[in-house]
Amino acid sequence: MTLRDDIRAQVSGPGGLFELVEEEVLGERLPVFKNRQRSLREMLEISALHGDKEYVVDGERRLTYAELPRKVASVAAALRDQYGVQKGDRVAILAANCVEWPIAFWATVSLGGVVAALNGWWTRDEIEFGISHSDPKVVIGDAKRLARLEGHDPGVPLIEIESDFSALEAYSPDAGLPETPLAEDDRAVILFTSGTTGRPKGAVASHRAILGFVQGANATGLANAMVEFAERGEEFPFAAPRPQMVVLATSPMFHLSGLYAQIVLQAAGGGKLVVHRGRFEPDAVLKLMQDERVTLFTAMGAMGPRLAKHPKLLDYDLTSVTNIGFGGAPASPAAQEMMRQAFPNASANVGIGYGSSETVAVPATFGGTDYQAHPEATGRLALGHEIEIRDTEGNALPLGQEGEIFVRSAWTMLEYWRNPGATAETISPDRWLATGDIGRVEEGGLLYINSRARDMILRNAENIYPIEIEYRLDKHPDVRESAVYGVDHPEWGQAVKAVVVPESGARPSGDALTKWVGETLAAYKVPTEWEIQTEPLPRNPSGKVLKNVLMGAAENAFVEE
Repeated sequence: MTLRDDIRAQVSGPGGLFELVEEEVLGERLPVFKNRQRSLREMLEISALHGDKEYVVDGERRLTYAELPRKVASVAAALRDQYGVQKGDRVAILAANCVEWPIAFWATVSLGGVVAALNGWWTRDEIEFGISHSDPKVVIGDAKRLARLEGHDPGVPLIEIESDFSALEAYSPDAGLPETPLAEDDRAVILFTSGTTGRPKGAVASHRAILGFVQGANATGLANAMVEFAERGEEFPFAAPRPQMVVLATSPMFHLSGLYAQIVLQAAGGGKLVVHRGRFEPDAVLKLMQDERVTLFTAMGAMGPRLAKHPKLLDYDLTSVTNIGFGGAPASPAAQEMMRQAFPNASANVGIGYGSSETVAVPATFGGTDYQAHPEATGRLALGHEIEIRDTEGNALPLGQEGEIFVRSAWTMLEYWRNPGATAETISPDRWLATGDIGRVEEGGLLYINSRARDMILRNAENIYPIEIEYRLDKHPDVRESAVYGVDHPEWGQAVKAVVVPESGARPSGDALTKWVGETLAAYKVPTEWEIQTEPLPRNPSGKVLKNVLMGAAENAFVEE
């Protein structure tokens, strides 16, 4: 048994802080944490123990943990009494990040209702679809997004945050939290996710799954940290006081990174969410980091490089930032190193996790020196999860071979909302989830993601994974960001096209970039078509590049997990 295996066994074995036992979950025997909370409302009640610590900072408003349950109870009472929200009913939230978002979330799930997290970037057509599909009792939205309905009546009551929400918070100041019986596998959240075509699908997460996200992240994080200490010959400081985690909440709250990793995970640990409003402007973000003494920043998509390359970066005091995370898509080694240099106090604590709206919990994650040693991996297998790599016939493949990634845990989504066909295609009767991602597992449980299956390019019968080419392009000093995809070719089947956004003032040529890629990659992988553009690449809220938009399929540009 390796040191890593031994420590993981200490953490999750009999008597461990995160002991795993096997129980029946949705008809299958699966590992679960023996000591766990059974509903999100139970987590909310316990969070009040954090007292006067701040939970959310949103401009001038500062919401403490002591205040949170009272606000939630009042809003829950108003939703029940004024809008008829009962257990199982949906409450749609359509808003940018704001303090009202988590209050509305906690109020809904405490009632036993289901939060339908509508994408804040949607157009009128998409919003109308999301409302009709989730069939909520009420929509809670901010003025900007509700205005996109252009006066159209969606057939359900609308609560405008700016003008109406304060009345809900004041509706019943002495109310207690709801007492509706809740079960672990009750529905709690619908997160909308989509591929490159078709309407969005609603991934339904249960109370069990979201709590599993939290406990799984803490368990695997503890095990990984203990390994780091042990490899340095040091004892892990279990009794050392932990300062409050201060998280810059730039990930959208309608996305798993904003909802599960920020709203829920931070409530469990007494962390503070610092809301950034409006467009992602580097100066405003850096000032917020400095003024609120942010300790954790998740560099989704182009956010990290925009801060790291900002000419006034050193004008701000960013010494409080001790943790950097990546998510939404693999981060190139160049991007990782850029963030370590920009935030030196976090250089030893850069990490990444792999998950989706469908997995709910995070099946693979790591950080620190382990991530530095394996910069192209996306994590080691997390506690309580199984991962299989399968070929096109569904056969499990051995270590090192590439195929589609399948995941199984007690925390996988329940279903796609009102879409049994898509559910059956994605989750097998024995609860294995087909992720649609292509990758491999190496010795020690290291997971490598190569590309979305649909992104693979087939040129002259050779499989080409765009991410490999993108990683190489991102290392070029004149390249800010890049995207690679396949285009039709009359002889080869597909050719490789690259879209490149250069650094300010740089003018790389296609010939120069062709030579750069060809220095390290086989000739058949080198792009034969180049597009140099000054506009940033289109991205979804998780930071993934919308290649369908680049390819001209804007009518199908629905946001993906």
